[in-house]
Amino acid sequence: MTERSYPTPPFPDQQQDRQPGLTAPMDPQPDHGEKTYKGSGRLAGKVALVTGADSGIGRAVSIAYAREGADVAIAYLNEDDDARETARWVEEAGRRALLLPGDITDRAHCRNLVAKTVEKFGGIDVIVNNAAYQMTYDGLEDISDDEWDKTFSTNIGAMFRIIKAALPHMKPGSAIVNTSSVNADAPNPGLIAYATTKGAIQNFTGGLAQLLAGKGIRANCVAPGPIWTPLIPSTMPPEKVKNFGSQVPMKRAGQPAELAAAYVMLASDESSYTSGATIAVTGGKPII
Repeated sequence: MTERSYPTPPFPDQQQDRQPGLTAPMDPQPDHGEKTYKGSGRLAGKVALVTGADSGIGRAVSIAYAREGADVAIAYLNEDDDARETARWVEEAGRRALLLPGDITDRAHCRNLVAKTVEKFGGIDVIVNNAAYQMTYDGLEDISDDEWDKTFSTNIGAMFRIIKAALPHMKPGSAIVNTSSVNADAPNPGLIAYATTKGAIQNFTGGLAQLLAGKGIRANCVAPGPIWTPLIPSTMPPEKVKNFGSQVPMKRAGQPAELAAAYVMLASDESSYTSGATIAVTGGKPII
């Protein structure tokens, strides 16, 4: 696709009551690279565990990884139809897919994600910690303790638990790619809990890169800007959804497909000297 092919706001009115949302009701439909991503064997023979892989960025990454030659474990909450669609694209690329539903705020489930991936595929070469939770609030007093804790447990706690469980199975050359956000550097006050976790992810990844360098395992972040995924109509008020993406220099929301190349690069052996980095994919909005 060319730059001009992607939709620009305002978008049609749309709201979803269920988080993290579903792909089918979205208008316009997100592009995950189904018709455009072409692989070149950069991840041939690798095994990837991708969280939040049912839709959005996670689906785009799963499609790209499969077309680059990787088998993909698809971790997701409970969006079964979306997850099966991701699996269909992985298998259409000639690779194996494993569906792993469940709540990553559950510590045992995080360990099981790793155990089931290793049991099915024989190991783990790439972890993509992409699943996230957010909700919009006007004031700090509107955020309950449980809401704050859920955001942290989903976005950063699960990341710690999954990586810790996976490390014994990861060999030199393995890669960890964590999804941060432009909010790590330019926090949206209406998303203060989410934004705070994204700053923590960036810091955690920088420390992790140093801890794991001696093991030959790399850790990096991708920091997306506004990306058109089901999380948007399911967690933001109508006016924000309608104009989503208009605040960045490109004046539009990014599509999940536009993130895939960054995740492939950071997972590939060609990035063997890249660790502790954050790759911004933000529609022209700089990060510090």
